[in-house]
Amino acid sequence: MGKIIFCQSCMMPMQGEQYGTEKDGSMSADYCHYCYKDGAFTDESTTMEQMVELCIPYVIEAGVFKTADEARKDMLLSYPKLKRWAS
Repeated sequence: MGKIIFCQSCMMPMQGEQYGTEKDGSMSADYCHYCYKDGAFTDESTTMEQMVELCIPYVIEAGVFKTADEARKDMLLSYPKLKRWAS
């Protein structure tokens, strides 16, 4: 099994068609297609906190976390380390 690549905006594990695209149409090495298309973020105005809230239902559904509070706490610690949110 190869190395799992996570979107550097929403932390979704990516493979195949899940990668975003650069301006030239090439695959983005860092971002998924939900977050990044044609070399730009799909919603530039999204804050890190809004991204966390948007992703909570998906990580619970995937079984990564049992509760929204548990997910939120972990994600608010993890997301600042991602390329999009790092200061």
